[in-house]
Amino acid sequence: MSNPPSRRTFFKLGGAVGAGLAFSGIPPFAASAEVLRPAAADLVPDDRATTLWYPAPAAEDKIIEQGLPIGNGRIGALVGGDPAADFLYLADASLWTGGANDVLEDDGQFPYEREKFGTLGLLAKVRISVPAHTGVTDYRRTLDLSNGVVVITYRHQGVRYRREYFASHPDDVIVIRFSGGPVTGSVSLEPTRGETMSGAGFTGTFANGLKYACAASGGTTFSGSRDVVVVLSGGTNYVPDAARKFLDASLDPLALAKDKAAKALRAGGDALLATHVADYRRLYDRMSVDLGRSPSSKRALDSWSRLVAWHDDPATPDPELEASYLQFGRYLTITGSRDGLPMGLQGLWQNNNTPDWMSDYHTDINLQMNYWLADRAGLPGSFTALADYCLAQLPVWTDSTKRLFNDPRNRFRNTSGKVAGWAVAFSTNIYGGSGWWWHPGGNAWLCNSLWDHYAFTQDKAYLARIYPLLKGAAEFWDARLVTTTVDGREVLVDDHDWSPEHGPQDARGITYAQEIVWDLFEHYREAVAVLGRDRAYGDRIAGLQRKLYLPKVSPASGWLEEWMSPDNLGETTHRHLSPLIGFFPGDRIAADTSPPELLDGVRNLLVARGMDSFGWATAWRSACWARLKDADRAYQLLLTVLRPSVANGNGTAPNFFDMYSQGSYTIFQIDANLGAPTAMVEMLVYSRPGVIELLPALPSAWAASGRVTGIGARGGFEVDLSWRDGKVTRAVIRSVGGTRTEVRAGTWRRMITLRPGASVTVEPR
Repeated sequence: MSNPPSRRTFFKLGGAVGAGLAFSGIPPFAASAEVLRPAAADLVPDDRATTLWYPAPAAEDKIIEQGLPIGNGRIGALVGGDPAADFLYLADASLWTGGANDVLEDDGQFPYEREKFGTLGLLAKVRISVPAHTGVTDYRRTLDLSNGVVVITYRHQGVRYRREYFASHPDDVIVIRFSGGPVTGSVSLEPTRGETMSGAGFTGTFANGLKYACAASGGTTFSGSRDVVVVLSGGTNYVPDAARKFLDASLDPLALAKDKAAKALRAGGDALLATHVADYRRLYDRMSVDLGRSPSSKRALDSWSRLVAWHDDPATPDPELEASYLQFGRYLTITGSRDGLPMGLQGLWQNNNTPDWMSDYHTDINLQMNYWLADRAGLPGSFTALADYCLAQLPVWTDSTKRLFNDPRNRFRNTSGKVAGWAVAFSTNIYGGSGWWWHPGGNAWLCNSLWDHYAFTQDKAYLARIYPLLKGAAEFWDARLVTTTVDGREVLVDDHDWSPEHGPQDARGITYAQEIVWDLFEHYREAVAVLGRDRAYGDRIAGLQRKLYLPKVSPASGWLEEWMSPDNLGETTHRHLSPLIGFFPGDRIAADTSPPELLDGVRNLLVARGMDSFGWATAWRSACWARLKDADRAYQLLLTVLRPSVANGNGTAPNFFDMYSQGSYTIFQIDANLGAPTAMVEMLVYSRPGVIELLPALPSAWAASGRVTGIGARGGFEVDLSWRDGKVTRAVIRSVGGTRTEVRAGTWRRMITLRPGASVTVEPR
């Protein structure tokens, strides 16, 4: 095996994939800029705020199901909320063990374990002791989605106490604030890996050289104090720079953590809260959701009781609960993905140092699903974390592909003997490392997600940034495709491959790859045209695209074929919808443009897959049914995602996290929390460049009346929409870069032309 590439090699690779390739998007743990402070906190009042609330603290052994999440996109925590013996579990998105993981196993695939590949884990636990505050009354624990704050309130000896927890993005710290009456107690850090405390902080170093630290400042001990503020800070010396092996050896995380905490503390509790709320609401308020009023009997219940009651009585809709679920997905997007690393399987929220699947980045649906919601839900800035991550990893991905992909032991290698561009495995980490098996289609799917952000924003500067990723993926498939003959015509097909994650591992021309590569080539051609680059190579890719084999409907099953075979070679009800990627999230197959027999094949395969699975798989099914304009099935699948998780079953936990059943236990995966709200948006607005369709699959539960604002639409638009009795009453279309699109509502059609920044109001008749 060749030696790992040198720093000089990485600089050369950076030049090779495009001049000026930027790693600027992911800021490391670094000194904060001066913060502009609002005069006061502009809080949404309690009677108007969207909240999740509970009448008891979280149990620590159930923190992943009951703890309430806070985060600033880099550092996050799960909050317990016990008045006397409280706890927070802190995590940092860059706290990763492992490394490049570029020594293949005997079968030509990557190791996939906690040492070489690595794992995410906890930064620290925080203990809050207020010994006298037992036997409290009037307790309430709230996740305030409107203001981005977790709050507990209670009475003790006739005094009403309040405790606030939030993760500030401007100050890059976590804040705990006590108010209401005199309190006596302490706040202490608890390391989770045997680190030694030094004052109010600790530091450590992993075997891979990653240094990390955590520190507390403020009222770590207090006696009879009426207003206590504790500030927590922590981070690592990770940097998004392959040339430095992703580490800044000169950074002292403990000194920086102490400085950040002390600097924030000097601002005071009022200023910290006001700054956080202003920053958070600037994002959260970009979209509002009103799906109708819920019965007063439902509104009086705490969130878990309400979820159970809604599940037990599906005939009584609870549209406000469903709207809060969509807003919870937006909350997780804001708090889990700002300008740092992207969200993996559990986002920022961990409960131990040995998470299932290492809490990594899965490239065959989970990572992509995490970013379906951002642009649709008025949060385009949250998407760029994914693009920044891919750009930072690209030099290593390119190098490892060149050196390793055509290893003769790799059953997925290119039989052409050629290799170019970049590829990844089914799992990736933050050091350019891949884990488990090679995933040839992973590069195309990542690129197609990256392209979609351009489709929503029409941001040419962004397109120029991701162009090296698009071109490198196109080059990989240029080298990989093989020629075969189908019905007397020469076509290009994928080499030996696996339709995630079932069936034969040596099939050629799997539908998943054919569709995803067609999309990749389409997007690359458009990028060439928009940016005016590499026109000759764009013409070559256009020629390859014309020769791609495209899947057909099986005469045996009536399904869209998953393999180039009329037979079902896998599991009928398998969780993945890989052969439908060209239908959702893609658009090559569309309800208004594709032949009826092709749409029947899509529908029949969806029926065969069934109406029940893991949360993310059910969310994907719901989005597909919404694309087919089948509101009943799309909504029923949303209900399935939202069913209460009991007895280690799939479903929604008390804190609304989606739980993935492992039989004897469940784990949290964030993908369904973002995929199911995406399906909800797809029920309200379908878009692709050139088309915006209003209420394509409106469920009867929301039909009486409703209003949403700030929905993103591909083609460069935003939509505000209101309806009554299932019909659109008014819509406002705003351009964020788009100029021309057709707006549809039922049989109504109107072509609109706008200059960027302008808007138009329509009232379909």
